[in-house]
Amino acid sequence: MATVVAGTFEDLVEIGLSVLIEDDPELTLLARDVPMSEVEDALAQHTPDVLLLNFSALSGPADVLTIHRSFPDTRIVVIANRPTAADCTQMLTFGATGCLSKETDAKDIVRAIHLASHGTHVLPRSAAVGGSVGLRGAELTVRESEVSELLKEGCTNAEIAERLSIGIETVRTHARSIYRKLGVPSRRELARVAHQEAVVVDRDRRPVPR
Repeated sequence: MATVVAGTFEDLVEIGLSVLIEDDPELTLLARDVPMSEVEDALAQHTPDVLLLNFSALSGPADVLTIHRSFPDTRIVVIANRPTAADCTQMLTFGATGCLSKETDAKDIVRAIHLASHGTHVLPRSAAVGGSVGLRGAELTVRESEVSELLKEGCTNAEIAERLSIGIETVRTHARSIYRKLGVPSRRELARVAHQEAVVVDRDRRPVPR
């Protein structure tokens, strides 16, 4: 279960996002249509897993950095009109976990929210072929990202196939592609490297003593 707070979007976009989130039994929308001036108050009140921000509502990338520094445990996903690779890179550099296009398919937006809640970087196809960035900056497809997360959890190929409603051979194909892109020989090494990166992230997020 992942919890979500959504900033202010255009009416149709806001309605669409709300319906997508509310229709997913594993997502809970805690607050919607939150103005930028009230985002930090909403995060302090609800402590969501994911914050959805409208790119056009930002005064600049520094807004993302400020929120990220104040609420490092909340994953920030910025949604923009046809973001460029440079836009997405800048958002991730300033602390966002994902950057999506408003034209992204509904099912991919839901997947992206789930992936972002686990700390997986997600990008639109225009910025990274397939949509997401994994360990060592490798570009993974949305499906590969889902398989990768389950591999890290120690799921067997059969368990992954059942959970994602795909064939076991398809899981094996995705796994081989993931290992090749991430430069790891096995799921055990994938889990080990992921754990090391998680430890580094957690250490980096500790408040600096003053």
